[in-house]
Amino acid sequence: MNIKNLIVICILISCFNFTVHCQDTNLARLEYTNIPQSKSDNAYSRFGFSGNYPIKLNDKGSYLVLSFEYRFNHLQLEDPIAIDKKEDLQDFQTFGFEVGYTYKMKNDWRFGAKLGTRISSNFESSGVKGNDFRYTGSLFFVKKYGKKDDPIMARLVLGLRYTTPASIMYPLPIINYYRKFHPKWAYALGTPKTSIKYFFNDKNTMQAFVGLDRFYGNVQNNRVFVDDGGNAKVIDNASMLIFNGALGYEFYFTEHLLFFTYGGYTLSNEIRFRDKNQKNILTINDKNTFYIRGGIKLKL
Repeated sequence: MNIKNLIVICILISCFNFTVHCQDTNLARLEYTNIPQSKSDNAYSRFGFSGNYPIKLNDKGSYLVLSFEYRFNHLQLEDPIAIDKKEDLQDFQTFGFEVGYTYKMKNDWRFGAKLGTRISSNFESSGVKGNDFRYTGSLFFVKKYGKKDDPIMARLVLGLRYTTPASIMYPLPIINYYRKFHPKWAYALGTPKTSIKYFFNDKNTMQAFVGLDRFYGNVQNNRVFVDDGGNAKVIDNASMLIFNGALGYEFYFTEHLLFFTYGGYTLSNEIRFRDKNQKNILTINDKNTFYIRGGIKLKL
């Protein structure tokens, strides 16, 4: 399939998307991220949008959920790197589509499961290749305490998510406990984000948090890299895994539409080229650095 046609199809699909809202309450999200690399002329930036569309199946709380995600990842490789055509290793795109199912259980518990596929690549060849595809699956259980608008309420999420191929070759846990313990204060503990939030009023909130950020992209035309020991290795993919801390501000235009901006510092910063077995070949950056992220969200 021609990549231009694929982009058009995915944009059309995105008009009908949104994630299992028992954990992710975002109906749509548009954001930009910039991470200039410390002690380097390299930089990482990302533009992305995503959406989730729930389809009601019955009056008992069962939903089918269609989800879409698009990301344009840019690796600005300005430092000297002994790799042929490194300019083709700077832009990676990800198109993702998932189908989820959720239903209510007893005692205010809810079950959710999702299956999907992603196409993540630098698309330097014509069309899509088999190694561009990644497959995802997740399941989780959600327990709610109280109602959304109560002064004090809580939510517990337990689950697992697995993606293959990926830089981390085992299921990642989904463990998160959210509690609004005061009309103006709330916190969340667990993965993928731990935070504490203060509500100034109905329109303005501030939060501090730590969390994970990552990307993965296939290199369609594999490169040979010769290390300092004279060993030739084949670059198969690029990946990033960041653990960061930040302060964030949110402004609500309406009850459901908001602007957000986050600024912080990476606590662990890993951008690498890897082989087909996910073994490290070349580290692009591993120095901690500042970063910014901002955008618009439509929430339930």
